[in-house]
Amino acid sequence: MSDNFNEYNSDTIDNSNSDVQQKPHYDNYYADTVIQSEESAAPQTTAPGSYAYVSENAPKPKKHKKHSFLKVVAFILCLGIAGVGSVQGYKIYRDNKDGSGLSEPEREEKSSSASKDVELNYSDDAEEADMPSIISIAAREDAKPLPDIVDSIMPSVVGITANFEVTQTTTFFGWESDPRTSKMTFTGTGFVISEDGYIVTNAHVVYDSEYKSGEPIDVSVMFSDESEYEAKLVAYDVETDIAVLKIDQTGLTPAVIGNSDDLRVGELVIAVGNPLGFELFGSVTSGIVSALNRNISVNGKGMSLIQTDAAINSGNSGGPLLNSCGQVIGINSAKMSSSYGSGSVEGLGFAIPITDAKKIIDDLINYKYVKDRPQHGITCIDISESLSRYFNIPMGLWIKNIEEGSAADLAGIEVNDIILDVDGETVKTSEELNAIINKHKAGDTVTFTIYRRGEDLEFDVTLQETDNPNEKDDNSKKKEEKHQPATAAPRESDPYDDFLNPFMF
Repeated sequence: MSDNFNEYNSDTIDNSNSDVQQKPHYDNYYADTVIQSEESAAPQTTAPGSYAYVSENAPKPKKHKKHSFLKVVAFILCLGIAGVGSVQGYKIYRDNKDGSGLSEPEREEKSSSASKDVELNYSDDAEEADMPSIISIAAREDAKPLPDIVDSIMPSVVGITANFEVTQTTTFFGWESDPRTSKMTFTGTGFVISEDGYIVTNAHVVYDSEYKSGEPIDVSVMFSDESEYEAKLVAYDVETDIAVLKIDQTGLTPAVIGNSDDLRVGELVIAVGNPLGFELFGSVTSGIVSALNRNISVNGKGMSLIQTDAAINSGNSGGPLLNSCGQVIGINSAKMSSSYGSGSVEGLGFAIPITDAKKIIDDLINYKYVKDRPQHGITCIDISESLSRYFNIPMGLWIKNIEEGSAADLAGIEVNDIILDVDGETVKTSEELNAIINKHKAGDTVTFTIYRRGEDLEFDVTLQETDNPNEKDDNSKKKEEKHQPATAAPRESDPYDDFLNPFMF
């Protein structure tokens, strides 16, 4: 184009009301070219290039373009409205197949109702998926409701208070003070086993071995109705941790004794006791049988117990452990310490099986001690793996002393012998030895395999009956221990002479 033509176009844009004038010059150039192109298609009434052609009275193609755009937009909106209307109409038709019309609030109510129906259906599915409660799963088929069990056992449960006299002396730089006597009180739980006043509890509730106080100076029992009676200590057995008391009353409600041999792991059990004293008298806890015949050591005594996760705390000792029928199947006896190493321990309670306890209870009532209990007369120390390697001796039980006239003494076993096995069963701990011996009765013969100065020897030991601990004739019943002299000359080539050094034990 010529320069004149550009100037002409510039004048045209300056006099126009079009929005194109607000664009940069190169935009105006292209917009102006488009107008010229469109206008050239129209009939020309004046000469080309004249001023009249681009006057303000000339038709504005841009306005014609805007109307076209609005028409397109309107058409699209119509289509959209028609589509939405069709969808809404279909929804109304679908929701009202029965022909009844609903106003908008009614539709909202129906929508809300539909949501509720979904929730109800979900709940129904959840109920079908829900499992029964742990109590119903663990209970026996002939189980009773827990409140009925508690009502029936509570008149049989008692709180026990035992008072002891403790004599203590104080030693300070070799100086020993005069003995001082103080009073100490133990509390625990028990349960009635006969209507004429016999009560069962743990031996450690009514006998003190920790402070060497022995038997209590007095014992009393309290019932759930807060009636209190003095009790007599009939007898106790420290090895099985069982004791029997007696009160001068009749017409009592005895607990129903069950059969612990019928217990199964996972079965529901209920513990009743007085944790932390009588302020929480008759507390009831429940759980399951975690294990049966659990061999553990309680105060150095090996015991085979029922393990449960029912809460058992201080003061529960001696209380009943019940099955889901309300029968006593155990005597609560011990709880694992609340801490073990660096971790905490919970839910580890133990009870004496009532089937094992029945004979003990009967013997305590009838004979004041446990009859026919076998004994060997040996006191021994475990040889650990590290000691075995260090002294080059076999693992087993080192015999520290032997009672004179006992079964082991009569069989020819000596102090410093090492027990390797009994009746072919390897023993490495005192608990394992006692467990094997307790399978027998007095008069049975068992075979001990002994390591002595490099040789393995066998000895047949005829087990004796345990002495009556309540026998007062010390001259006829007490037996002296047989010791290896500490000044004995060491034997040559004896691999465990150093192990037997008296300063080590």
